[in-house]
Amino acid sequence: MTLAIEKVGSALVVSPRGQINSANAAAVESELLSHVDNGERKLVLDLSGLDYISSAGLRVMLLVAKRLKQQAGALALCGIQPHVREVFDISGFLAILTVVESRGDALALMD
Repeated sequence: MTLAIEKVGSALVVSPRGQINSANAAAVESELLSHVDNGERKLVLDLSGLDYISSAGLRVMLLVAKRLKQQAGALALCGIQPHVREVFDISGFLAILTVVESRGDALALMD
C-alpha cells in the first residue's frame, strides 16, 4: 500500500494504491489526519488505484470526513473502482460521503 500525495490548487490530493485493510489502516489514518491537523482543509481521495478496502479502511474514511467537518473542511472521494464502490454502497457510505466520478469533478468541488 502506498499513498501518493500532491497539492493541486487549494486541495490536497491523496491517491492510495493497493489495499487499505486492518494491517495498514492505522498508518493510513495517521498520515491523513496529520495533514488535516497541519492545516489542510480540502482533501480529495483519488481511489482509482485502490483494489480493496476493509471495514478498517472504511472507518478511516469516516474519521477523516468527521475531522474535516469539525474543521470546516471538505472531503471528496473520486475514481472508485466498481468492486470497491460496492463496499461503500453496501456499508451506506455512498450516502454520507461526497463521491464523484473523476478527480476533476472532486477538485471542482473544492474551489
